[in-house]
Amino acid sequence: MKRIVVIEDEPDVREIIMDILDAENFLVLGAENGQAGIELVQQHLPDLIICDVMMPELPGYDVLKILRNHQATATIPFVFLTAKSTKADLRQGMDLGADDYLTKPFTRQELLNAITSRFDKQGMIEQKTQEQLNALRTNITFALPHELRTPLNGIISFSQMLLDDFSELPPEEIEEMLNDIQFSAQRLNRIICNFLLYADLELLIHNAERRKKLPISSVQNPNILVKEIVNQVIQSHPNRFQDLQLDLGQNVEVKISQDFLKKIVEELVDNAFKFSDSGQKVSISTQVVNQNYCLHIQDEGRGMTSEQLTNVGAYQQFERQRFEQQGSGLGLAITRRLVDLQSGELKIESVREKGTSVQVFLPIVV
Repeated sequence: MKRIVVIEDEPDVREIIMDILDAENFLVLGAENGQAGIELVQQHLPDLIICDVMMPELPGYDVLKILRNHQATATIPFVFLTAKSTKADLRQGMDLGADDYLTKPFTRQELLNAITSRFDKQGMIEQKTQEQLNALRTNITFALPHELRTPLNGIISFSQMLLDDFSELPPEEIEEMLNDIQFSAQRLNRIICNFLLYADLELLIHNAERRKKLPISSVQNPNILVKEIVNQVIQSHPNRFQDLQLDLGQNVEVKISQDFLKKIVEELVDNAFKFSDSGQKVSISTQVVNQNYCLHIQDEGRGMTSEQLTNVGAYQQFERQRFEQQGSGLGLAITRRLVDLQSGELKIESVREKGTSVQVFLPIVV
C-alpha cells in the first residue's frame, strides 16, 4: 500500500484530500503545518508528499528545501498545492526539486492524475536504476574475477612448469616462460593499481578538503610525454604499428601532474587499440584550443551506441561475451575523474561500426 503525507494548514482542504486518497486505498497521513509535515515525513518515509505552498511559519518551499537536503527524503516525489500559478512560482518550486504542481481549486480526477503520473515516473526511474544496478553487478561479478584470474593463472602455470622441468628445459624456453610470467605480472599489477586508483579518485572527487590539498603541478612538454606513452602502449599491440597516426602540435605547459597525464594517455590509447582491429587506423593528435591543451584520440573500431555512451562508467564492459575483450571498464572512468580534478573537459563521440573519438581538454599555464 502506497503511503502519502499531506501537508496542508487548511483543515477542510486537508481532510478532503485525505478522504479522496483513503477511498483509493492509499495510506494517508496528514500534517497541519510545515514543521509537523517534516517530522511526519522523516518518521514514515512516504512514497509521495503533497504540500501546500503558502503556510504560516514554514512555507512549502522551505519544507521542500529541508527535505531535499536529507539523504533519506531527497528523492521522495513532491507535489505542491498552490493558489498561485505564475511562471515565477512554478519555476521557483521546480528549481528546488518539486515534481509537480496542483493549482487550487482542483478536481478529484486532477489530484489522482497527478499522483498516478508521479508514481508511474518514479516506477520507471526505479526500474531503470535496477537494470543499471543489475548490469553493474553482473559486470563486477564476471569481469573482476576474470581480470584477476587470467594473469594470475599465467603466473602460476608457467612458474609451476619451471619448477617441475627446469633442469630439462632449454634456456630459450626458460626465457620465454619468464617473459610470459613478467607480462602476466605486469598486467595483474596494472589491474590492481587501476582498482585502487579509481577508489581513491572517487573519494577525492567528493572531498573538497582533500582536493584543496592537491599539489599544483604542470607538465612543460606534454607532447614529449604523449609520444613516450604511445610508444610504450603500442608495444602491447605489436601488430598495430602500421595503424598508428601521430600528429603532435604546439608544445605548451599544461596544468596537470605528469603521472595524471601519463595515466590519461595510457588508458585512452590502449582503449583505442583494444576496441579496434588490425588495419583500422588510430589517430592521436594534440593542439591548443581556447587556452586548453587538446588531446584527441580517434579510432575506426566498432564504436558504441548512444545508450552505451550514456552508460559509460566504471566496471562497464559492453558486449563482453561477444567480443571477449580484456579490461575492467575502468579506463574511461579513471580518465573522467582525472580530467574533472583539473577542471578540464572530456568529450566522447561514437558511431556504431565506425569508431570512437575522445577529446581531452586541459587548461594550459599562461
